[in-house]
Amino acid sequence: MYNQEVPLLMHVDLNSAFASIEQQSRPLLRNRPIAVVNRRTVNTAIVTASYEAKALGVKVGMRFSEASRLAPGLVAIESDPPKYRYVYRKLVAILGDYSPRLTMKSIDEGVLDFHGFTNHRPLIDIGYEIKQRLKDEVGVAMRCNVGIGPNRFLAKTAAGLHKPDGLDIITSENLRAVYGELDLTDLTGIAKHYDQRLRAVGIDTPIAFLDADEKTLEKVVFKSIVGRHWYVRLRGFEVDDREFSTKTVGRQYVLEDRNLTRREITARLHHLCESVGFRLRSQDKLARGVFVYVKTIDHQYWHASRMVQMPFYSDTSINSLAQALFVNAPEGIKEIGVRCYGLCGGDDNKQLGLFSDDIVRELGLVGAIDAINYRYGDRTIHSADTLSGSRVIKQKIPFGSTRYL
Repeated sequence: MYNQEVPLLMHVDLNSAFASIEQQSRPLLRNRPIAVVNRRTVNTAIVTASYEAKALGVKVGMRFSEASRLAPGLVAIESDPPKYRYVYRKLVAILGDYSPRLTMKSIDEGVLDFHGFTNHRPLIDIGYEIKQRLKDEVGVAMRCNVGIGPNRFLAKTAAGLHKPDGLDIITSENLRAVYGELDLTDLTGIAKHYDQRLRAVGIDTPIAFLDADEKTLEKVVFKSIVGRHWYVRLRGFEVDDREFSTKTVGRQYVLEDRNLTRREITARLHHLCESVGFRLRSQDKLARGVFVYVKTIDHQYWHASRMVQMPFYSDTSINSLAQALFVNAPEGIKEIGVRCYGLCGGDDNKQLGLFSDDIVRELGLVGAIDAINYRYGDRTIHSADTLSGSRVIKQKIPFGSTRYL
Protein backbone atom coordinates (compact mmCIF):
# COMPACT_ATOMS: atom_id res chain seq x y z
CA MET A 1 0.00 0.00 0.00
CA TYR A 2 1.30 3.45 -0.93
CA ASN A 3 0.61 6.83 0.70
CA GLN A 4 -2.55 8.06 -1.04
CA GLU A 5 -2.59 11.60 0.31
CA VAL A 6 -2.19 14.67 -1.89
CA PRO A 7 1.55 15.51 -1.97
CA LEU A 8 2.24 18.41 0.39
CA LEU A 9 6.04 18.37 0.67
CA MET A 10 8.16 20.51 -1.67
CA HIS A 11 11.93 20.15 -2.08
CA VAL A 12 13.79 23.06 -3.69
CA ASP A 13 17.37 22.46 -4.84
CA LEU A 14 19.61 25.14 -6.38
CA ASN A 15 21.40 23.81 -9.46
CA SER A 16 25.22 23.74 -9.09
CA ALA A 17 24.76 26.43 -6.47
CA PHE A 18 28.25 27.88 -6.04
CA ALA A 19 29.07 27.69 -9.75
CA SER A 20 25.75 29.30 -10.71
CA ILE A 21 26.30 32.08 -8.18
CA GLU A 22 29.73 32.77 -9.67
CA GLN A 23 28.26 32.83 -13.18
CA GLN A 24 25.56 35.20 -11.99
CA SER A 25 28.08 37.58 -10.44
CA ARG A 26 30.48 37.34 -13.43
CA PRO A 27 28.52 37.47 -16.71
CA LEU A 28 31.59 36.60 -18.79
CA LEU A 29 31.60 33.15 -17.16
CA ARG A 30 28.07 32.27 -18.22
CA ASN A 31 27.76 29.32 -20.59
CA ARG A 32 31.39 28.43 -19.89
CA PRO A 33 32.80 25.43 -17.98
CA ILE A 34 33.85 26.61 -14.53
CA ALA A 35 34.89 24.84 -11.34
CA VAL A 36 34.70 26.30 -7.84
CA VAL A 37 37.66 25.32 -5.67
CA ASN A 38 38.74 26.18 -2.12
CA ARG A 39 42.30 26.87 -3.24
CA ARG A 40 43.67 27.76 -6.67
CA THR A 41 46.38 25.17 -7.05
CA VAL A 42 46.86 22.40 -9.61
CA ASN A 43 46.03 19.61 -7.15
CA THR A 44 43.06 21.27 -5.51
CA ALA A 45 39.77 19.37 -5.45
CA ILE A 46 36.63 20.68 -7.12
CA VAL A 47 33.85 21.76 -4.77
CA THR A 48 31.23 22.19 -7.47
CA ALA A 49 31.15 22.58 -11.24
CA SER A 50 28.89 24.35 -13.70
CA TYR A 51 26.62 22.28 -15.90
CA GLU A 52 28.81 23.17 -18.87
CA ALA A 53 31.73 21.52 -17.03
CA LYS A 54 29.67 18.55 -15.89
CA ALA A 55 28.67 17.89 -19.51
CA LEU A 56 32.37 17.39 -20.26
CA GLY A 57 32.82 14.84 -17.46
CA VAL A 58 33.93 17.11 -14.61
CA LYS A 59 32.77 15.83 -11.21
CA VAL A 60 32.76 17.08 -7.64
CA GLY A 61 35.86 15.91 -5.76
CA MET A 62 37.93 15.53 -8.90
CA ARG A 63 41.37 17.14 -8.92
CA PHE A 64 41.48 20.27 -11.02
CA SER A 65 44.48 18.96 -12.95
CA GLU A 66 42.44 15.95 -14.04
CA ALA A 67 39.31 17.99 -14.73
CA SER A 68 41.16 20.50 -16.92
CA ARG A 69 42.23 17.65 -19.21
CA LEU A 70 38.60 16.63 -19.66
CA ALA A 71 37.39 20.20 -20.13
CA PRO A 72 39.87 22.40 -22.01
CA GLY A 73 39.39 26.01 -20.98
CA LEU A 74 37.98 25.06 -17.58
CA VAL A 75 38.08 28.13 -15.34
CA ALA A 76 38.95 27.72 -11.65
CA ILE A 77 37.19 30.14 -9.30
CA GLU A 78 38.17 30.32 -5.65
CA SER A 79 35.15 29.97 -3.37
CA ASP A 80 33.65 33.19 -2.02
CA PRO A 81 31.69 32.37 1.18
CA PRO A 82 30.11 35.83 1.76
CA LYS A 83 28.56 35.65 -1.68
CA TYR A 84 27.06 32.23 -0.99
CA ARG A 85 25.72 33.32 2.39
CA TYR A 86 23.96 36.21 0.68
CA VAL A 87 22.20 33.91 -1.80
CA TYR A 88 21.36 31.49 1.02
CA ARG A 89 19.60 34.29 2.90
CA LYS A 90 17.73 35.31 -0.25
CA LEU A 91 16.61 31.72 -0.81
CA VAL A 92 15.40 31.43 2.78
CA ALA A 93 13.44 34.68 2.42
CA ILE A 94 11.76 33.51 -0.79
CA LEU A 95 10.83 30.06 0.54
CA GLY A 96 9.66 31.48 3.85
CA ASP A 97 6.95 33.46 2.04
CA TYR A 98 5.08 30.25 1.21
CA SER A 99 5.10 28.25 4.44
CA PRO A 100 6.41 28.87 7.96
CA ARG A 101 7.31 25.18 8.06
CA LEU A 102 10.58 25.58 6.24
CA THR A 103 13.61 23.34 6.86
CA MET A 104 16.90 24.17 5.17
CA LYS A 105 18.64 20.86 4.61
CA SER A 106 21.82 22.47 3.32
CA ILE A 107 23.02 25.78 1.95
CA ASP A 108 21.35 25.04 -1.40
CA GLU A 109 18.36 22.88 -0.46
CA GLY A 110 15.17 23.60 1.43
CA VAL A 111 11.99 21.68 2.24
CA LEU A 112 8.56 23.32 2.52
CA ASP A 113 5.81 21.48 4.42
CA PHE A 114 2.26 22.54 3.50
CA HIS A 115 0.43 20.21 5.91
CA GLY A 116 -2.21 22.05 7.87
CA PHE A 117 -2.72 24.78 5.26
CA THR A 118 -6.02 24.58 3.40
CA ASN A 119 -5.93 27.80 1.39
CA HIS A 120 -2.67 27.44 -0.50
CA ARG A 121 -2.53 27.45 -4.28
CA PRO A 122 -1.62 24.29 -6.20
CA LEU A 123 1.95 23.38 -5.27
CA ILE A 124 2.93 23.17 -8.93
CA ASP A 125 2.02 26.85 -9.35
CA ILE A 126 3.99 27.74 -6.24
CA GLY A 127 6.97 25.79 -7.52
CA TYR A 128 7.03 27.69 -10.82
CA GLU A 129 6.65 30.97 -8.96
CA ILE A 130 9.63 30.16 -6.72
CA LYS A 131 11.74 29.40 -9.81
CA GLN A 132 10.80 32.75 -11.35
CA ARG A 133 11.39 34.69 -8.13
CA LEU A 134 14.86 33.17 -7.87
CA LYS A 135 15.66 34.64 -11.29
CA ASP A 136 14.00 37.99 -10.54
CA GLU A 137 15.39 38.52 -7.03
CA VAL A 138 18.81 36.87 -7.28
CA GLY A 139 19.68 36.71 -10.97
CA VAL A 140 18.92 35.27 -14.37
CA ALA A 141 21.71 32.69 -14.12
CA MET A 142 20.11 31.09 -11.08
CA ARG A 143 18.11 27.90 -11.62
CA CYS A 144 16.59 25.39 -9.27
CA ASN A 145 14.84 22.05 -9.34
CA VAL A 146 11.56 21.65 -7.54
CA GLY A 147 10.21 18.30 -6.39
CA ILE A 148 6.80 17.62 -4.85
CA GLY A 149 5.91 14.43 -3.02
CA PRO A 150 3.93 12.92 -0.12
CA ASN A 151 7.08 12.63 2.04
CA ARG A 152 10.52 14.24 2.17
CA PHE A 153 12.21 11.34 0.42
CA LEU A 154 9.94 11.37 -2.63
CA ALA A 155 9.98 15.18 -2.82
CA LYS A 156 13.78 15.07 -2.98
CA THR A 157 13.66 12.23 -5.49
CA ALA A 158 11.31 14.29 -7.66
CA ALA A 159 13.68 17.27 -7.45
CA GLY A 160 16.44 15.17 -8.94
CA LEU A 161 14.56 13.76 -11.93
CA HIS A 162 15.19 16.45 -14.54
CA LYS A 163 18.20 18.60 -13.78
CA PRO A 164 18.76 21.41 -14.39
CA ASP A 165 15.70 23.60 -13.85
CA GLY A 166 13.09 20.84 -13.64
CA LEU A 167 9.84 20.55 -11.73
CA ASP A 168 8.32 17.13 -11.02
CA ILE A 169 5.71 15.60 -8.76
CA ILE A 170 5.54 12.05 -7.43
CA THR A 171 2.22 10.64 -6.28
CA SER A 172 0.93 7.18 -5.43
CA GLU A 173 -0.24 6.93 -9.04
CA ASN A 174 3.11 7.45 -10.78
CA LEU A 175 5.42 6.16 -8.03
CA ARG A 176 6.14 2.81 -9.69
CA ALA A 177 6.70 4.44 -13.07
CA VAL A 178 9.26 6.83 -11.56
CA TYR A 179 11.12 4.03 -9.77
CA GLY A 180 11.16 2.11 -13.04
CA GLU A 181 13.33 4.82 -14.62
CA LEU A 182 15.93 4.91 -11.82
CA ASP A 183 18.90 2.88 -10.62
CA LEU A 184 19.34 1.89 -6.98
CA THR A 185 22.11 4.44 -6.47
CA ASP A 186 19.81 7.19 -7.78
CA LEU A 187 17.90 6.86 -4.50
CA THR A 188 19.12 9.25 -1.83
CA GLY A 189 20.81 7.21 0.89
CA ILE A 190 21.69 4.22 -1.29
CA ALA A 191 25.40 4.44 -2.03
CA LYS A 192 27.86 1.69 -2.91
CA HIS A 193 27.68 -0.16 0.44
CA TYR A 194 23.88 -0.46 0.58
CA ASP A 195 23.73 -1.10 -3.16
CA GLN A 196 25.93 -4.18 -2.66
CA ARG A 197 23.79 -5.40 0.26
CA LEU A 198 20.62 -5.12 -1.79
CA ARG A 199 22.08 -6.82 -4.85
CA ALA A 200 23.41 -9.66 -2.69
CA VAL A 201 19.81 -10.75 -2.02
CA GLY A 202 18.60 -10.19 -5.59
CA ILE A 203 17.27 -6.66 -5.17
CA ASP A 204 18.87 -4.91 -8.15
CA THR A 205 16.33 -2.24 -9.11
CA PRO A 206 14.21 0.32 -7.22
CA ILE A 207 11.10 -1.63 -8.26
CA ALA A 208 12.49 -4.79 -6.66
CA PHE A 209 13.40 -2.70 -3.61
CA LEU A 210 9.82 -1.43 -3.42
CA ASP A 211 8.38 -4.93 -3.75
CA ALA A 212 10.66 -6.51 -1.12
CA ASP A 213 8.88 -7.49 2.07
CA GLU A 214 9.54 -5.62 5.29
CA LYS A 215 11.05 -8.58 7.13
CA THR A 216 13.66 -9.18 4.41
CA LEU A 217 14.74 -5.55 4.48
CA GLU A 218 14.90 -5.40 8.27
CA LYS A 219 16.37 -8.80 9.10
CA VAL A 220 18.45 -9.70 6.05
CA VAL A 221 19.51 -6.58 4.13
CA PHE A 222 19.96 -3.81 6.69
CA LYS A 223 19.90 -5.97 9.84
CA SER A 224 18.29 -3.16 11.83
CA ILE A 225 15.25 -0.90 12.05
CA VAL A 226 16.74 0.93 9.06
CA GLY A 227 15.16 -1.77 6.89
CA ARG A 228 11.72 -0.97 8.27
CA HIS A 229 12.33 2.73 7.64
CA TRP A 230 13.17 2.02 4.00
CA TYR A 231 10.04 -0.11 3.59
CA VAL A 232 7.91 2.82 4.80
CA ARG A 233 9.93 5.56 3.09
CA LEU A 234 9.73 4.02 -0.39
CA ARG A 235 5.93 3.95 -0.15
CA GLY A 236 5.66 7.67 0.51
CA PHE A 237 5.15 7.65 4.27
CA GLU A 238 7.20 10.03 6.41
CA VAL A 239 10.11 8.77 8.52
CA ASP A 240 12.64 11.55 7.94
CA ASP A 241 10.97 14.44 9.78
CA ARG A 242 13.57 14.42 12.53
CA GLU A 243 16.05 16.90 13.95
CA PHE A 244 19.45 15.70 15.09
CA SER A 245 21.46 17.53 17.71
CA THR A 246 25.06 18.52 17.09
CA LYS A 247 27.37 15.74 18.29
CA THR A 248 30.74 17.13 17.24
CA VAL A 249 32.21 20.35 15.88
CA GLY A 250 35.34 20.10 13.74
CA ARG A 251 37.51 21.41 10.96
CA GLN A 252 40.18 19.86 8.75
CA TYR A 253 42.77 21.20 6.32
CA VAL A 254 44.90 19.73 3.54
CA LEU A 255 48.33 21.35 3.80
CA GLU A 256 49.19 23.61 0.91
CA ASP A 257 52.84 22.49 0.93
CA ARG A 258 54.28 19.09 1.84
CA ASN A 259 57.51 20.73 3.06
CA LEU A 260 56.09 22.83 5.89
CA THR A 261 58.04 22.85 9.13
CA ARG A 262 56.54 21.44 12.31
CA ARG A 263 56.15 24.98 13.61
CA GLU A 264 54.21 26.02 10.52
CA ILE A 265 51.92 22.99 10.83
CA THR A 266 51.16 23.69 14.50
CA ALA A 267 50.29 27.28 13.55
CA ARG A 268 47.76 25.95 11.07
CA LEU A 269 46.38 23.59 13.71
CA HIS A 270 45.99 26.60 16.01
CA HIS A 271 44.01 28.32 13.23
CA LEU A 272 41.68 25.32 12.98
CA CYS A 273 41.20 25.35 16.77
CA GLU A 274 40.08 28.98 16.65
CA SER A 275 37.62 28.15 13.87
CA VAL A 276 36.25 25.19 15.86
CA GLY A 277 35.94 27.31 19.00
CA PHE A 278 33.96 29.97 17.16
CA ARG A 279 31.62 27.34 15.71
CA LEU A 280 31.22 25.67 19.09
CA ARG A 281 30.17 28.89 20.79
CA SER A 282 27.88 29.87 17.91
CA GLN A 283 25.84 26.78 18.79
CA ASP A 284 25.91 27.68 22.51
CA LYS A 285 27.82 24.49 23.22
CA LEU A 286 30.68 23.46 25.46
CA ALA A 287 32.89 20.43 24.96
CA ARG A 288 34.62 17.89 27.16
CA GLY A 289 36.85 16.23 24.58
CA VAL A 290 39.26 17.05 21.76
CA PHE A 291 40.15 14.71 18.89
CA VAL A 292 43.11 15.34 16.57
CA TYR A 293 44.06 13.41 13.44
CA VAL A 294 46.63 13.56 10.66
CA LYS A 295 47.02 11.87 7.29
CA THR A 296 50.51 11.37 5.94
CA ILE A 297 51.93 11.40 2.44
CA ASP A 298 52.47 7.62 2.66
CA HIS A 299 48.72 7.09 3.33
CA GLN A 300 49.00 6.52 7.09
CA TYR A 301 46.27 7.70 9.45
CA TRP A 302 47.08 8.79 13.01
CA HIS A 303 44.73 10.10 15.66
CA ALA A 304 44.59 10.88 19.37
CA SER A 305 41.95 12.21 21.73
CA ARG A 306 41.48 13.34 25.29
CA MET A 307 38.40 13.78 27.46
CA VAL A 308 38.57 16.12 30.46
CA GLN A 309 36.33 16.50 33.48
CA MET A 310 35.48 20.19 33.20
CA PRO A 311 33.75 21.47 30.03
CA PHE A 312 35.51 24.12 27.95
CA TYR A 313 34.65 26.49 25.13
CA SER A 314 37.54 28.94 24.58
CA ASP A 315 39.99 28.84 21.67
CA THR A 316 42.84 28.73 24.18
CA SER A 317 41.52 25.62 25.89
CA ILE A 318 40.87 23.81 22.61
CA ASN A 319 44.29 24.69 21.23
CA SER A 320 46.11 23.68 24.43
CA LEU A 321 44.54 20.22 24.39
CA ALA A 322 45.01 19.80 20.63
CA GLN A 323 48.67 20.84 20.66
CA ALA A 324 49.43 18.48 23.54
CA LEU A 325 47.99 15.62 21.49
CA PHE A 326 49.68 16.71 18.28
CA VAL A 327 53.15 16.40 19.83
CA ASN A 328 53.01 12.66 19.15
CA ALA A 329 51.86 12.96 15.53
CA PRO A 330 54.14 11.39 12.88
CA GLU A 331 56.13 13.27 10.24
CA GLY A 332 55.29 13.58 6.56
CA ILE A 333 51.89 15.16 7.18
CA LYS A 334 49.58 16.14 4.32
CA GLU A 335 46.29 16.73 6.21
CA ILE A 336 45.36 17.77 9.75
CA GLY A 337 42.06 17.93 11.59
CA VAL A 338 40.63 18.77 15.00
CA ARG A 339 37.22 18.00 16.45
CA CYS A 340 35.49 18.75 19.74
CA TYR A 341 33.15 16.12 21.16
CA GLY A 342 31.27 15.36 24.38
CA LEU A 343 29.15 18.44 23.75
CA CYS A 344 26.71 19.91 26.23
CA GLY A 345 24.53 23.01 26.28
CA GLY A 346 26.03 26.26 27.52
CA ASP A 347 23.10 26.89 29.83
CA ASP A 348 23.79 23.62 31.62
CA ASN A 349 27.16 24.86 32.80
CA LYS A 350 26.68 28.53 33.60
CA GLN A 351 26.65 27.70 37.28
CA LEU A 352 30.39 27.07 36.97
CA GLY A 353 30.84 30.83 36.98
CA LEU A 354 29.59 30.98 40.55
CA PHE A 355 32.65 29.11 41.74
CA SER A 356 35.48 30.49 39.58
CA ASP A 357 36.47 34.10 38.92
CA ASP A 358 38.75 32.85 36.14
CA ILE A 359 35.81 31.31 34.30
CA VAL A 360 33.79 34.51 34.67
CA ARG A 361 36.66 36.59 33.23
CA GLU A 362 37.25 34.12 30.41
CA LEU A 363 33.55 34.09 29.54
CA GLY A 364 33.53 37.88 29.32
CA LEU A 365 36.70 38.06 27.20
CA VAL A 366 35.65 35.32 24.79
CA GLY A 367 32.19 36.83 24.46
CA ALA A 368 33.62 40.24 23.62
CA ILE A 369 35.94 38.81 20.95
CA ASP A 370 33.12 36.80 19.38
CA ALA A 371 30.87 39.87 19.31
CA ILE A 372 33.53 41.82 17.42
CA ASN A 373 34.11 38.97 14.97
CA TYR A 374 30.37 38.58 14.37
CA ARG A 375 30.02 42.27 13.65
CA TYR A 376 33.12 43.02 11.63
CA GLY A 377 33.84 39.66 10.01
CA ASP A 378 35.48 36.31 10.72
CA ARG A 379 38.86 36.56 12.43
CA THR A 380 38.87 40.33 12.90
CA ILE A 381 40.51 39.44 16.21
CA HIS A 382 42.62 36.29 16.36
CA SER A 383 45.88 34.97 17.76
CA ALA A 384 49.08 36.32 16.21
CA ASP A 385 50.32 32.73 16.04
CA THR A 386 47.73 32.01 13.34
CA LEU A 387 48.72 34.84 10.97
CA SER A 388 50.60 32.54 8.60
CA GLY A 389 47.69 30.11 8.45
CA SER A 390 45.20 32.91 7.79
CA ARG A 391 46.87 33.59 4.45
CA VAL A 392 46.20 30.09 3.15
CA ILE A 393 43.31 28.60 5.17
CA LYS A 394 40.05 29.94 3.82
CA GLN A 395 36.67 29.82 5.48
CA LYS A 396 34.60 27.05 3.94
CA ILE A 397 30.88 26.89 3.35
CA PRO A 398 29.56 23.42 4.14
CA PHE A 399 27.04 21.94 1.71
CA GLY A 400 25.58 19.54 4.24
CA SER A 401 24.76 21.81 7.14
CA THR A 402 23.32 25.27 7.74
CA ARG A 403 23.89 25.45 11.48
CA TYR A 404 26.87 27.79 11.07
CA LEU A 405 25.10 30.14 8.68
